[in-house]
Amino acid sequence: MKVEERLRRIISLHGAAHLTLIDPEKQPPEKAGIMAADAAAAGTDGIMVGGSTHAGGGLLDDTVLAIKKTTDLPVILFPANEAGISAHADAIFFMSMLNSRDVYYLAGAQRLGAPIVKKLGLEPIPMAYLVVEPGGAVGRVGKAELIPREDKELAAAYALAAQYLGMRLVYLEAGSGADRPVPVEMVRAVREATDVILIVGGGIRTPKAAAERVRAGADIIVTGTLVEQSKDRRARIGEIVRKIKMVR
Repeated sequence: MKVEERLRRIISLHGAAHLTLIDPEKQPPEKAGIMAADAAAAGTDGIMVGGSTHAGGGLLDDTVLAIKKTTDLPVILFPANEAGISAHADAIFFMSMLNSRDVYYLAGAQRLGAPIVKKLGLEPIPMAYLVVEPGGAVGRVGKAELIPREDKELAAAYALAAQYLGMRLVYLEAGSGADRPVPVEMVRAVREATDVILIVGGGIRTPKAAAERVRAGADIIVTGTLVEQSKDRRARIGEIVRKIKMVR
């Protein structure tokens, strides 16, 4: 089964899915494998790998392989640029940062990466990446014109444009480790404007925050900092997974 089909089935059956983001640059591959195993035991539905601009090459390959040794969950690449591609993953979020001022993040890295994705036979999942205030490092590096937290209409317009461009997923990102997640009202506005699979990540640390965004229309919740920093990641991730799958 294709990864996108699998995610759609989980959403259909349970109302929402959960993905765990692991950045290869933040720990050795062996620890990444342990983190993925804990997340799998907690009920996460897949592992995203990537994020940092330097999370590529041998480090990326070793991290993906370490994760695949500890879990049978799909591994989805979340690349910062064309270097963030590994032959060992199952799929790749083939994404464009639609609110970047730099054409490289709109289509340049994609132009460079597309032939590699095809050669490796990776499943590409087309996705629009929208960075919302505060944005964090991804907003700075990606030269994003951050979507103001109060401007839900702008977020909805970007998301609708993404749908009309043929992208099947939209990711609302507040930034890794953000002090505030994407506003509930913005999630609801995007949901009402589009038919895409809606992903929300950045700053989601509690079951309540995750459930509120699923209730507003998010299909997939992503947590990353939580798995990096928590002393009992199984318990913390498990609480979020159970809560979001009780919403709908």
